[in-house]
Amino acid sequence: MGSSHAANGRLLAESKQPERPMRTLYLRNVPDEVAERLERLASQAGLPLSVFAVRELSEASRRANAASQLAALPDLAVPADAIVAALGSERDDR
Repeated sequence: MGSSHAANGRLLAESKQPERPMRTLYLRNVPDEVAERLERLASQAGLPLSVFAVRELSEASRRANAASQLAALPDLAVPADAIVAALGSERDDR
C-alpha cells in the first residue's frame, strides 16, 4: 500500500474516533466549478468528497498559523546574502 493510501486510511480512522469532538459544517454558495474540481480531486484520491474536503480544510487551517509562528521566531540579524554565500561555499566544498 502506498504512502498516500496509508495517509488516507489514517485520516479515515481518525475521523471515526468517537472520543474526538466533531462539528458539522454546511457550506453554501460554493461555485459549481469549485465543487466540480473538488469532486474530481476526491475521486482521483479515491476518497469520498466529504473526507477529501475535511483533509483540505485541515491543511489550510494548519497554514493559517504559519505567519504568527514565523513572526514569533527570534530575529538573529543574519543578512540573507550571508546565508546565500555560506550555502554556496558549502556546495563548492562538496
